[in-house]
Amino acid sequence: MSTTAATADGAAGGGMAAVRDIPLSETPGYNEEIVKRFAIISVFWGVVAFLVGVVIALQLAFPLLNFGEYLTFGRLRPVHTSAAVVAFGGNVLFATSLYIVQRTCRTGLFGGKAMAEIIFWGFQLVIVLAAAGYVLGITQSKEYAEPEWYVDILLALVWVVYAVVFLGTVMTRREPHIYVANWFFIAFIITVAMLHITNALAVPVSITSTKSYTLFSGVQDAMTQWWYGHNMVGFFLTAGFLGIMYYFVPKRAERPIYSYRLSIVHFWAIIFLYIWAGPHHLHYTALPDWAQTLGMVFSVMLWMPSWGGMINGIMTLSGAWGKLRTDPVLRFMVVAVAFYGMSTFEGPLMSVKQVNALSHYTDWTIGHVHSGALGWVAFVGFGAIYHLVPVLWKRERLYSEKLVEAHFWVSTVAIVVYITSMWMSGITQGLMWRSYDELGFLQFSFSETVEMLHPYYVVRALGGLLFLLGSFLMVYNLWMTVKAVPKATGTEPVSGQSGAGVAAPAE
Repeated sequence: MSTTAATADGAAGGGMAAVRDIPLSETPGYNEEIVKRFAIISVFWGVVAFLVGVVIALQLAFPLLNFGEYLTFGRLRPVHTSAAVVAFGGNVLFATSLYIVQRTCRTGLFGGKAMAEIIFWGFQLVIVLAAAGYVLGITQSKEYAEPEWYVDILLALVWVVYAVVFLGTVMTRREPHIYVANWFFIAFIITVAMLHITNALAVPVSITSTKSYTLFSGVQDAMTQWWYGHNMVGFFLTAGFLGIMYYFVPKRAERPIYSYRLSIVHFWAIIFLYIWAGPHHLHYTALPDWAQTLGMVFSVMLWMPSWGGMINGIMTLSGAWGKLRTDPVLRFMVVAVAFYGMSTFEGPLMSVKQVNALSHYTDWTIGHVHSGALGWVAFVGFGAIYHLVPVLWKRERLYSEKLVEAHFWVSTVAIVVYITSMWMSGITQGLMWRSYDELGFLQFSFSETVEMLHPYYVVRALGGLLFLLGSFLMVYNLWMTVKAVPKATGTEPVSGQSGAGVAAPAE
């Protein structure tokens, strides 16, 4: 491709939308500096998240590694979760969404540089305050270790600015068509705002106190928490990253989306069905049985549109399958879509009450979460960052595609090791907890179960360590790419090659 701008080509090609180039002479001034910052900080927070993940995995395998009051598993686990989901995932979403919306709308960001700066610095402040609160024990003590009220308010304000910038850019667009990726980003932005504000409703003890009391209690609080929790997965980690998929996979494959009509069906089905699926996290609890069943039914229904999106992403490579052999960046994205398909099959399966009776409260859930978080979210994020860095810094190519290849294989092996160990651990847990002797008493004590799982926890830590190693390869590769000499023209690297017109990386 010969330009840095791209947008959607209506419903061209029999209902298929293509990402097409816009001549440089037609493009307005894009704010690429803010995208650069989000890209850099997302990689930093990713390394932090993976590092803390390795630490807490080792703490579960070797409890003596829990040191003092502040460096225990209970304090570091929410740091890992929030760093992976909010800090790494959130900054990837900011970087990609603000990059995509400018190019698909052919206009700079609404609100100018000032509002973009508020989003960046405000969001980083939220991350630091939340992490400090987790380590110090200042949280609302919810399932997702919700930060205290002052962090919630700051995040809501930052999110409102983000919504204004993104929606304002779409409304002032110079391209009549709204590219499908932007629909997913819009849904992600609006729904996350609704989820966050509702779940974070609380009354502070005083204006000077860090402590607050939530407005919900008991079953209502549990239902609100899992309406929030599952839909953060559905809209933050699914809809948002589907927006990334719908732009970067066609862009990298140099092919139109396989089916524009299917992308529209995928969008509306996901938006309607996902919001009802949260109660499946509360099977066999005090939640009314009808609500549990409702969550299960909608979760099973979600399998169909989810796989429709997976098929749409993978089939975009029709006629371009050979690129997978030569373009490891595209390979990251396509394998991410495959993990999306696997996770969105496993999730509905685990929502069925009979399966959930075995899987719930076990490490099977941990394996499922990480197949989605590492295989889908991290892989498509890695692919997008690898594509963006040479474009944003006007480099001829990535420093080394061999390092991208190494990163891909190390991380893939890491994920397989991780999720396989957790599947085996989780099923072992579930079966041991359900095992009774001839007198009807539980056959195994909880401590016996923990002892049985030790080898799986060691293997899980090894998988996390491999994934962390892969992230270090990425950091080095991107650093060396940024240090390289800028190219002379404003062209984007050609997909499947190291750079525009270059068939091999510089080693």
